[in-house]
Amino acid sequence: MSRAAIAILARLLLIALLWSPALPSFAQANQQADAAPLHFNTPAEEARFHDLTLQLRCVMCQNQSLADSHALIALQLRREVLDLMRQGRSDDEIKAFLVQRYGEFVLYKPRLEERTWLLWAGPIVILLFGAGLLTVSMRRRRSASYVSDIDEQEW
Repeated sequence: MSRAAIAILARLLLIALLWSPALPSFAQANQQADAAPLHFNTPAEEARFHDLTLQLRCVMCQNQSLADSHALIALQLRREVLDLMRQGRSDDEIKAFLVQRYGEFVLYKPRLEERTWLLWAGPIVILLFGAGLLTVSMRRRRSASYVSDIDEQEW
């Protein structure tokens, strides 16, 4: 690379580093959501809503339920779930709607289907593979130590 190209890259890197702390404030400035709390008509509606949002994953946070997330999209999805509930849709219909829109990922417990079998069997397969590797490794060490013990003995 030429000196001019390196100088340009260094300037671009410096500009990116100087602007990076300001980026979150730009992102939050664009969020215009109604932060008013949700109001429920009955305690049964509230209980059903909380149960359902605990079963759904925030599509932005990935490791939080829809009930626990503070992301803007989670707020919007909670409002949408409540609207769908008030339209008379069942929990399964609401989940199917969200899966159609966001994919199987939105469910904390994906359905056992042909395309999701790896999600369910993957941890077991990895555990068995690791146990197999550990067993093979231990046997090799044991046989290597047995051979070295024999070699160290004087006849």
